[in-house]
Amino acid sequence: MAYNGYTTFTAKQDGAILTVTFDFGPVNVQGQEMLEDLMGLAMRLERDRTVKVVVFQSANPEIWVCHYDTNLLKDMSTEAVARSDVKLLDLQVALERISKLPQATIAKLEGFARGGGHEFALACDMRFAARGKYKLMQMEVGMGILPCGGGASRMARQTGLGRALEIILSARDFSADEAEAYGTINKALEPDEIGPYVDALAKRIALFPAESINACKQAVYESIDKPIDEALRAEAYWLYQATSKTPAVKRFNEADIKGMEYDMENQRNWNDLVVAVQDIN
Repeated sequence: MAYNGYTTFTAKQDGAILTVTFDFGPVNVQGQEMLEDLMGLAMRLERDRTVKVVVFQSANPEIWVCHYDTNLLKDMSTEAVARSDVKLLDLQVALERISKLPQATIAKLEGFARGGGHEFALACDMRFAARGKYKLMQMEVGMGILPCGGGASRMARQTGLGRALEIILSARDFSADEAEAYGTINKALEPDEIGPYVDALAKRIALFPAESINACKQAVYESIDKPIDEALRAEAYWLYQATSKTPAVKRFNEADIKGMEYDMENQRNWNDLVVAVQDIN
């Protein structure tokens, strides 16, 4: 499946990893062009099981993805809308679709990610940021609105209520180390470390079955929204989705024949064994 024809980024597939590199004008502004490209990308990825990991990065040395195009906000209604009449915004729709992709998604953050750009990063499964280069901000309160690309909805799921409100209501820049401490990113890394770290992580995830990656992802996301008893049922549901579409049972049988689980040396080396069993299909 060809990943070309985009105007705001390039997409290059290498094995099971797709690297999406934003390169749109001076600041990678998040306008209609980018949202249309993201929707088109999502449509292709939803049907593609050859891609297991998607890495989002930027060609701009200072900016990952800029905030939402303010030109699109100039004609907003000044009349309040009833809750029953509210429809999702285009930014919300695009980022929710990215969030629900069957692939593991990684934001490789080596520049500013403010407003909608930060909300895009929050919609990815994992986020890694370069010290001294990355800054996040939700500036919307200062403009008289609120984060409306999933920022208000997803932030507290990452950080907890107090920290989410501090980030949103302070409308200030947060560094990579602050972001790590607050929980909006997985890890802060030195600029020369982030590339090798993300590459190694993406390659490791890409070794595993596509359907198992999706099942793990869906079960984790469901657990956020459900009471524990319902979340456990969701886990069981996704387990059977995985075993019906992956070589899991065959791997367990062959590993058991070899006495894998009863061997202490194997127990010491699961980090490597989990890679070795990928040969059993």
